[in-house]
Amino acid sequence: MAAELHVWAHPGLRAAVAGEDWAAVMRMWRALTRSSQSVLGARVGLAQSDVSAIENRRRAVTSVEVRQRIIDGLGVPLELLGGPEAEMPLPSLVLPDVVSEAGADRLARITSGGLRLDAVSLDEMDRLLAAHRRAEDTLGSRLMDGVVLAQFRAVAGLYDQARGPLADRLVKLMAEYAQFLAWMAQDQDDTAVALGWFDRSYDWALESGYGDMAATTMSMKAHLAWSRGRGRQCVRLGEAAAATAGASAATRAMAVQMAGRGHALAGEADHAYRRLDEAQQIIADADDAPPWLYFYGESWFTAQRGMAELQLREWARAAEHLKAGLAGFAPAYRRDRAWYGACLARAHAGAGEAEAALETALGVIADASEIGRPHAWEELHRVAATLLRRRAHQGRALSDALAALD
Repeated sequence: MAAELHVWAHPGLRAAVAGEDWAAVMRMWRALTRSSQSVLGARVGLAQSDVSAIENRRRAVTSVEVRQRIIDGLGVPLELLGGPEAEMPLPSLVLPDVVSEAGADRLARITSGGLRLDAVSLDEMDRLLAAHRRAEDTLGSRLMDGVVLAQFRAVAGLYDQARGPLADRLVKLMAEYAQFLAWMAQDQDDTAVALGWFDRSYDWALESGYGDMAATTMSMKAHLAWSRGRGRQCVRLGEAAAATAGASAATRAMAVQMAGRGHALAGEADHAYRRLDEAQQIIADADDAPPWLYFYGESWFTAQRGMAELQLREWARAAEHLKAGLAGFAPAYRRDRAWYGACLARAHAGAGEAEAALETALGVIADASEIGRPHAWEELHRVAATLLRRRAHQGRALSDALAALD
C-alpha cells in the first residue's frame, strides 16, 4: 500500500488526474505499479475489455459512477481532483531529488506570502522548470502541460514583489515558462494557444533584455510555420531569429537550420543544403547552449537534416540521417524517438523498403500512441497509406496495428 501511495507523487500521474484524463491515469497507474489490466479492472469494478477500451480511447469515461469507481479503486488523493484550475501548491509540483524538502518549504512560504522572493528561491524555480522539461520528453506534453501551467501561475504571481535585478530574473523565467507552454500547445497541434504563448514569451523576453529567448521564440514560430506547410514563412522567421541581437550560437544554429528546412519545404534544394551546412558549422563550434536547448547537439541536428531530406524526397539520405540521429537519442526521449522513428519509417516507405518501414513503425507504435499524438501518430498513418498505395502487404499489417490502438 505504501508503494501505491508513492505513485501519486509522480508529476505525470498528478497532471493526468488534474485534467481528468482517465485513459492516461489508468495506463500510468498500471505502469507505475506494474499491474495488469485485469488487476486494475478488479480494483475499479470493470472488465478487462472495458479497461482496454478506455486506455486506448475507444471508450470515454462519461459516467459519474465509473469516474468515482476509478477514484476509489485506485486511491486517487482528493486534493488532486478539481481540474487544472484547482489550487495546487508549488511543493506538489516538485520532482523527487530536484528540490530539497527545505527548498520546497521555502517556495511554499514565498508563494503564500510568508517570505519575500530572493535569488536562492529563483534558483530553485529554475531547477524545477529544467526538471519538468526533461519529464516532458518522457511523459509527453498532454500529461505535463497542466503541471507546468500551475507552476507558471505560481511564479507569475510573485511579479509584484520582485524588484530590481530580481524582477529581471523573474520576467526572464516567465518568458521561459511561456516558451515551454507554447511548445507543448504546438506539440498538441493547438496552434492558436501556441501562438498566444509565443507572443507572451517574446514580449517578456524583450522586457527583460533576453535576446536569446526572443530569438528562440521566433525560431520556434518558424517551426510552427514549417509544421503548417508554410515554407516561405518558415524561412523568413528563421532568418529573423538568427539575426536577433543577443542570440547564442546554439540558438542561431537552430534558427539557421529552420531556415534550411523552410527552403527544403519550398523545394529549394541548393538554398536548403547551404543553410543546413552553415547551421552544422555553427553548432559544431557552439559552447553556450541555453538551458532549454539541453537536447540540441550533433544527434538532434543530424535527425533534423533527415527531415529536410524527407521534404526533398531524398529517401535514402533521409533514412541515413534519421537513423544516425536516432542512434544518439537517450531512451528517455520517448516523444522524440517516436516522432523521428515515424519519419524514418516514412523514409523507408518512400524508398520502397516495405519491410524496413513496417519494422521501424512497429518499433515506435506504442510510444506514438501514448505520447506521440497527433504528430507521430499521424505520420505512422501516412506510412501505412504509402505502403497500401504500393500494394505492399506490410501496409495492411501496419494499418491493423494502428487500428488496434486507435
